Amino acid sequence: MRNFFASLFGALIGIFLAFFLVFIIVVGIVTNAVRSVKEEKITAVTTPSVLEIRLNHIINERTQPKPFNLRLPDDDERLEETSGLNDILADIKHAAKDREIKGIFLNLSDIQAGFATIEAIRRGLEKFKNTGKFIIAYSMNYSQKSYYLATVADKVYLHPGGNIMWKGLGAQIMFYKKALDKLGIQMQVFRHGRYKSFVEPFILDKMSPDNRLQTRAFITSIWNDLLDAIGSSRHIETNKLNVMADSLTIRNAEAAEEHHFVDTLYYADQILDKLREKLGVKPDRAIPAIGLDNYRQTFTLPEDEDSKIAVIYAAGDIQNGYGDDQNIGALRLSQAIREARLDKDVKAIVFRVNSPGGDALASEVIWREVDLAAKAKPVVVSMGDYAASGGYEISCAATEIVAEPTTITGSIGVFGLLPNAGGLLSDKLGITVDTVGTNTHSTAPSLFYPLTSAEGAVVQAEIEDIYTKFVSRVAAGRKMTFAQVDSIGQGRVWTGRQAIHIGLADTLGDINTALNIAARKAGITKYSIEEMPSLYNPLRKLLERFGVDAEARLMRAELGNLYEPVQELGNVAKTKGIQARLPYNYIIE
Repeated sequence: MRNFFASLFGALIGIFLAFFLVFIIVVGIVTNAVRSVKEEKITAVTTPSVLEIRLNHIINERTQPKPFNLRLPDDDERLEETSGLNDILADIKHAAKDREIKGIFLNLSDIQAGFATIEAIRRGLEKFKNTGKFIIAYSMNYSQKSYYLATVADKVYLHPGGNIMWKGLGAQIMFYKKALDKLGIQMQVFRHGRYKSFVEPFILDKMSPDNRLQTRAFITSIWNDLLDAIGSSRHIETNKLNVMADSLTIRNAEAAEEHHFVDTLYYADQILDKLREKLGVKPDRAIPAIGLDNYRQTFTLPEDEDSKIAVIYAAGDIQNGYGDDQNIGALRLSQAIREARLDKDVKAIVFRVNSPGGDALASEVIWREVDLAAKAKPVVVSMGDYAASGGYEISCAATEIVAEPTTITGSIGVFGLLPNAGGLLSDKLGITVDTVGTNTHSTAPSLFYPLTSAEGAVVQAEIEDIYTKFVSRVAAGRKMTFAQVDSIGQGRVWTGRQAIHIGLADTLGDINTALNIAARKAGITKYSIEEMPSLYNPLRKLLERFGVDAEARLMRAELGNLYEPVQELGNVAKTKGIQARLPYNYIIE
């Protein structure tokens, strides 16, 4: 009888989910039908307009497809854009040549992206401005990231009640050792690399001197790049910018205007009047503006060239299997690289890497395909916010490496982390575990007791072997000796600018820089771009949104700033195998 009710309950849940999915599909179809009756699809910018750029969303490497447009017809579509970096750069580039786009309005808040991503957007805006078109930036409050982007504009405006957060960069790391001690959990650590500090939060209560040294070095490098760019744009000496950060001089809007951080303090209606003035629009008329998502519907990129450059995206943590659009699956990515290598129409590959690393074996699988591809045709790596540890390993076999000055890279090192929860079970919960095995080490590694010295020696030997292979591959790819790579390896993190000086990268620039290099090396001037691997089916993403993604959104809403540390602990618990990964998820603000 119990099995009968269980089966009946399961069947009812299945029927409910099926009807729910059909309901969602019908709502999507009806909503789109209503919208198509109410308004025509935008196909062109027909009057002199301003391109409005709002970056109030997480900026992924690629624009993620949406299965259905579930907004009601009267919703404001400009509230939140969804553009990925690829389309943001393409839109800005096209707008520079579009006669109907007279300028860009940067309508900014905080920007959820790394400095390298922002730097790429800023570079695209600089090229746009060089055409003679205007850029105006405005915000209620500027974060340091949004202000860095805003300073590319001809004029920077701020709300009279707003502020600019100007205080310098800091990296914060959360340590869990005391909590683990209270829980009775011992973390068994294996690593190669004096700077490979991913394990430190689990065995220390503060940074080691080596880790503090490397962290200070790379955030200082990023800060100096910001100072140079902002100082040049706003005509303020960098030493003065540092003094104002130390003294918290920019404490309100009036101080920001007084010290030339902004040009004028404007309310929202005044900034709209300024835009009307720039566009020659009468005071009582609506401003002709178009957002990034809608602007992309007005043009298509040329795709009729026989020669192609494959742009292959590797974004997220490196994992075994197929992964998804937010993480790198070794099998899926390797297949894409292999297809590009074997396609005769693909003359070169641009390998876009934005990854802190991950599983060591998965990284090796991808490295092999990159190595084979680089022997067949030019492979140019374009590094994003991160290309570190396993993210660097999958890059090092390329023909040439392009990095942003603020890219976080290097971290050539390996670690393993095995928890021993025996104390938690026994001392805290009163649970004991007994074992039976056919051989001495049958149950190793175990969550319930520490490794023996012999078992630990085996794990450390594997760590050393993987590190040796890692360094050897970097040495071969970068035309360096093992000793040279080892001296700059040891798990140490570098910025892209530092990587140029020590031989880990060749050129500073963005993905467009990499495309130009790839085309030159392939001997082609005209080409179309093929983005790989293909994005997952939007319907699958919709189903995931009601599962894992919905749970993540709820946790983020409840935990706030504590979400990332809790998520990191959860990821550690799920980690399997030896890792080649960035020390941890830095919070740099």
